[in-house]
Order: sequence, then structure tokens, then C-alpha cells
Amino acid sequence: MNNFFRGIIAAWGAKKLGGGCLSTIIIFVLIYTMLGKCNTTPRTAQQGQQARPVAAIAIGR
Repeated sequence: MNNFFRGIIAAWGAKKLGGGCLSTIIIFVLIYTMLGKCNTTPRTAQQGQQARPVAAIAIGR
């Protein structure tokens, strides 16, 4: 997500949910970081590699 839109959405949410000055700042930081984390892709997808499945180990025959 673009940082500009992320900041606008976080500011709007902090204004609606915040009660005072300190709580508004804390809520802004929380929303801003959550919006940054929810739109990330795994490293393997960024590098163009496929994730390999983990092989199962058979224990006891």
C-alpha cells in the first residue's frame, strides 16, 4: 500500500478512535504499522522462487 494512503487511513482511524492526544498518537502508529504488514508478500514470491514443501520423515517401520 502506498505510504501516502496508508497515512491518510491511519490518521482517519486515529481521529475516530482516539480520545486524547497520547491515545490518538498510539492508535495512529498501531494502524499505520498494521496496514504496512497486511500487504506484504513472502520473500520467495518477491525473488521469483517457489517455496519447497518440507519432506515428511517416516519414523519406525
